[in-house]
Amino acid sequence: MTFRSRIGAILDTSLFQNTILGVILFNAVILGMETSDPIMNRAGLLIGWLDTICLSIFVVEIAAKLYARGLVGFFSRGWNIFDFVIVGISLVPASQGLSVLRALRILRLLRVVSVAPSLRRVVEGLVNALPGMGSVFLLMGMLFYIGSVMATKLFGDAYPQWFGDLGSSAYSLFQIMTLESWSMGIVRPVMEQFPYAWAFFVPFIMVTTFAVVNLLVGLIVNSMQDAHHAEDMEKTDTYRDEVLTRLTELEKLLRERRDQDER
Repeated sequence: MTFRSRIGAILDTSLFQNTILGVILFNAVILGMETSDPIMNRAGLLIGWLDTICLSIFVVEIAAKLYARGLVGFFSRGWNIFDFVIVGISLVPASQGLSVLRALRILRLLRVVSVAPSLRRVVEGLVNALPGMGSVFLLMGMLFYIGSVMATKLFGDAYPQWFGDLGSSAYSLFQIMTLESWSMGIVRPVMEQFPYAWAFFVPFIMVTTFAVVNLLVGLIVNSMQDAHHAEDMEKTDTYRDEVLTRLTELEKLLRERRDQDER
């Protein structure tokens, strides 16, 4: 086994991955402590050094992966690209013009997604659901546009603070869709002047909140199940290939021993 192969084997061990996960979580705590002025006044230097050590560990990890897998092997995996971008953002000097990058350092916590397999399945399921979700978002946008136009025409003159224009109506309908103070805050006051306003708001809530939103949830759940099934199939194929390889090697050894016995 070459030195590069040994490095790759170490990177794939659960001990190494759990160590990186621990460093990520520790670094997240450090970055949170940096937001506290009393803590920084007392131990700002120590916290800065600890943050630098965590970042150095991440850089060494990325460099080891690049060495073990090569440029093509490293950048062929989307999660490696994700880690490379996150760590690269942390390495950019946070000057006055780029001070926002100091806040973006908390994105290192997102590396937990690339380390934890369960979180990877969740994100992969969400990404796989995006094409179907696009169609649902288009449908929801059409419903909101139709509802906003109708609400502006029906209630805009009486309640301009909620339905005075298209944007205000869309925002108010979004609040109604989320069921945030929709009844006592908006609908009942409107019904005091328009008693039959419920005939507009209730169907809107039924369609958007209970139908379209649940459709989104269903798409995401199905995509996660598909991602989990694909991962199980990949593990099964890998195990089958290992078994076949071992059987082939065993058959080869038996054939060699049989030939020796015949001689």
